[in-house]
Amino acid sequence: MRRSDIKNIIEAILFSYAEPVSIHELNLAINEELAQKEIEKMLDLLIKEYEENNRGIKIIKINDKYQMCSNEAYADYIKRIIEPTKRRALSHATLETLIIIAYKQPITKSDIENIRGVKCDKVLKTLLDNGLIYESGRLNKTGKPILYSTTDEFLKILGIESLDDLPDKGD
Repeated sequence: MRRSDIKNIIEAILFSYAEPVSIHELNLAINEELAQKEIEKMLDLLIKEYEENNRGIKIIKINDKYQMCSNEAYADYIKRIIEPTKRRALSHATLETLIIIAYKQPITKSDIENIRGVKCDKVLKTLLDNGLIYESGRLNKTGKPILYSTTDEFLKILGIESLDDLPDKGD
């Protein structure tokens, strides 16, 4: 298969699939035995083409996965055609809890409550409903409490690639 064909297949997959896609998933879809570096080269070429031509779409990297999205330079035009979903502003308590989860994840509800000193059932529900956290597993101890972690949506909203890009806690 030609390089240009592979690049076009990657572009079509990213355009069609709403979620971030890993290099491994792209390789499985292409059904070729390509080196990871080869797919990364194709992705870099696509990213560069979109940037150089100031296209209406771009490719972003989130946690070693890639996703196609609109270019923020054209956000005002997009807003005119798409009715924005009204997302309620997060309260101080909700933001505080989100920060705790971001830095301490995976973390249980009781650990969050111990840090904050107050119950957090409603706050956790708000964060789950907004897709900013998810139930990432259960702790292997009595009662098997739920562990919470942040989502890729959280990273997208902050405009960072991974949790490593969070500011230092200043411990």
